[in-house]
Amino acid sequence: QVQLGESGGGLVQAGGSLRLSCAVSSGRSFTTLAMAWFRQPPGKEREFVAAIGWSGTRTFYTDSVKGRFTISRDNAKNTAFLQMNNLKPEDTAVYYCAAATASYAVTSQVQYAYWGQGTQVTVSS
Repeated sequence: QVQLGESGGGLVQAGGSLRLSCAVSSGRSFTTLAMAWFRQPPGKEREFVAAIGWSGTRTFYTDSVKGRFTISRDNAKNTAFLQMNNLKPEDTAVYYCAAATASYAVTSQVQYAYWGQGTQVTVSS
């Protein structure tokens, strides 16, 4: 059983920053999990944002966040992070943390078996 809990969402002005955290509790080693962030904008489908492999050395990003967002993980604390800088109104969404039983980073939602409850990020213009 893997449980995920996101925190760090909120309301921020355009150009501001937020750092999302995803705490993972699991009976398996955190390093056997690939981690990712997805988001669901209002009225739209959930979409991939960023993913990271078990070692943290390999990461993937959707084009719209490259250079602004950074995904990372602290394997000693069983926690993944999403640092979001230079936020834009179009980044407004519910952000979900997800875990996959894979050592390498994966970008497809269907590969992620475990999901958090989501945290709201609202960027005002």
